[in-house]
Amino acid sequence: MQKVPQTRRVKEIRQQLRLLCPHMPMADFNPVLELASARHLKHLPPSIALWQAVGAHIRHVHTEYEDLLEEGLDRDAARYMVRDDMNDVLTEWGCSRVIDELE
Repeated sequence: MQKVPQTRRVKEIRQQLRLLCPHMPMADFNPVLELASARHLKHLPPSIALWQAVGAHIRHVHTEYEDLLEEGLDRDAARYMVRDDMNDVLTEWGCSRVIDELE
């Protein structure tokens, strides 16, 4: 895990992440911060980049998403199958937002 440079954008993302998921474990916090700060998301507003990073991290680390893909499910089907598990993690982390069926 590389250290994320402390730019104004990263500081804003860090603050928003603490507000969005106040009970997120530190073991998850830094990887999500790194994802949200990635170069390919810089064209997005920080709040959108952060939400995408939170969702991607939970999906790949805290669900069986990867296993479902390996079993042959397509991405949309696999995402649908893990949505409830993702929302459970978001709830544990104190997040007031959830993944709806359009995301």
